[in-house]
Amino acid sequence: MSEAQQNSPYENTLYENTPYDLIVMGRLGVDLYPLKAGVPLDRVETFGRFLGGSAANVAVAAARLGRRVALVSRTGADPFGVYLRRELETFGVGVRWVTEVAAYPTPVTFCEVFPPDDFPLYFYRQPKAPDLEMRPGELDLDAVRGARVFWATGTGLCAQPSRDATLGALEARGGAVHTVFDLDWRPAFWMDQDPHPYYAQALRHATVAVGNIDECEIATGTRDPHAAAKELLGAGVELAVVKQGPEGVLAVHRDGSSVRVPPLEVKVLNGLGAGDAFGGALCHGLLAGWPLDRTIRWANAAGALVATRLECSSAMPYAAEIDRLLLLATGGE
Repeated sequence: MSEAQQNSPYENTLYENTPYDLIVMGRLGVDLYPLKAGVPLDRVETFGRFLGGSAANVAVAAARLGRRVALVSRTGADPFGVYLRRELETFGVGVRWVTEVAAYPTPVTFCEVFPPDDFPLYFYRQPKAPDLEMRPGELDLDAVRGARVFWATGTGLCAQPSRDATLGALEARGGAVHTVFDLDWRPAFWMDQDPHPYYAQALRHATVAVGNIDECEIATGTRDPHAAAKELLGAGVELAVVKQGPEGVLAVHRDGSSVRVPPLEVKVLNGLGAGDAFGGALCHGLLAGWPLDRTIRWANAAGALVATRLECSSAMPYAAEIDRLLLLATGGE
């Protein structure tokens, strides 16, 4: 049995009727990374194939930390879809709600790796990605309501029927604690649509909002971290988390508490999976009931670790690795 399997229970009859620690809803696809950094895509000769998509990566990150996790998404009815469901199961993520769409191929994403801060992405999601074919009537809303944490993403709002499904799932939570909206802004997916009304709807049903500066600007109209956090709280959430890249992370709670965590100094190889690792670790801290400061510092360290690695999903850290990095960062042995 692999370490991933030991730390995150599989879907089986023992757990069938037990509420999930985390249900994540959103994007799933295949990531193809060049096996050598610093090479333009037109000159790359060999690629590594990995499970990808922000929602899937968050699910894997939380499963690596021992949480019982399931993903709600869709793939094409093709070999890549088979590969993704197999990978999810290997990582310990439940796939009962990962279904096939015969009409569309499983999406593929290529990336270029130019450390420390340039990682262009090329999305192949045409004519439409299967994960945007999630339909309201097909959701298990009882499971969504029962999950200890529910995580939905901004990408899920960019097209129908996924938009109604995502908003319906958030609304079904009824304001339950740990209902997370990941702002997850990908402008190429929106086809010149105005995202603001849909983000506003999602935020009304969420209790936690998470996003980087660009994403916060889309949701709030400002790039100032403190102003953005204030706007997010005003939109309805209890906790606003603003990721600032080289400036660290700001988290502000409605009760008036706040924390700003500086970045950890690491040698960045590929920053693409850092935010997803942060998300999975954030969920772990929320589930553990940790103080805000500890939760954000731990999530920040998880993101820093993944930034030192080439891949995303398979690079998600275990708890001992995060603890070790934080110990080293504070001068421990």
